[in-house]
Amino acid sequence: MVTVEHKDQTAFAVWITGLPASGKSTVTRALVRQLNERGIHPAVLESDTLRKIFSTQPSYDEQDREYFYGAIAFIGRVLTEHGIPVIFDATANLRSYRDRARLQIPNFIEVFVDSPLQTCIERDPKHIYKDAAQGRAAHVPGLQVPYEPPIQPDVVIFGDREDPEDAAKHVITTLNQRHFVAIRGNNL
Repeated sequence: MVTVEHKDQTAFAVWITGLPASGKSTVTRALVRQLNERGIHPAVLESDTLRKIFSTQPSYDEQDREYFYGAIAFIGRVLTEHGIPVIFDATANLRSYRDRARLQIPNFIEVFVDSPLQTCIERDPKHIYKDAAQGRAAHVPGLQVPYEPPIQPDVVIFGDREDPEDAAKHVITTLNQRHFVAIRGNNL
């Protein structure tokens, strides 16, 4: 396996997946902070932000998602090929979307933020589930369209009860065990 280095960084990708409002973004922020403290500066590919760039009026149907997740997998591949670590903060409700990135990026791990649907509905910071209940959203993963959790995620985080800082440390430990990052001693 060939690794690309850039400014003493090894390129890797972490895809953080889970239902909407499962805690993906909270874990991502903790992970970025902890990696930065270790001198590793990943690019974050956050789906809500990127959707606004790729489409002014996304439909969120299967065809739209197929294009969108293919595009961000491509961006992630290009970044890692240039030595920039990547964190995908994206639901990617079908396994095939995440698997496409895994096939393109050699140093890849998948993190599943496992939160019960009811917890996600109660959190609902972006009102996704509320919009679905009121007929303003028709393609919400876990409600109107399937969410396929990873079959063998590299890391499982329980978003309803696990501290995001501890979860981020678990991800870093996995990156270290895979030799995607070199962190020694008490730096974990």
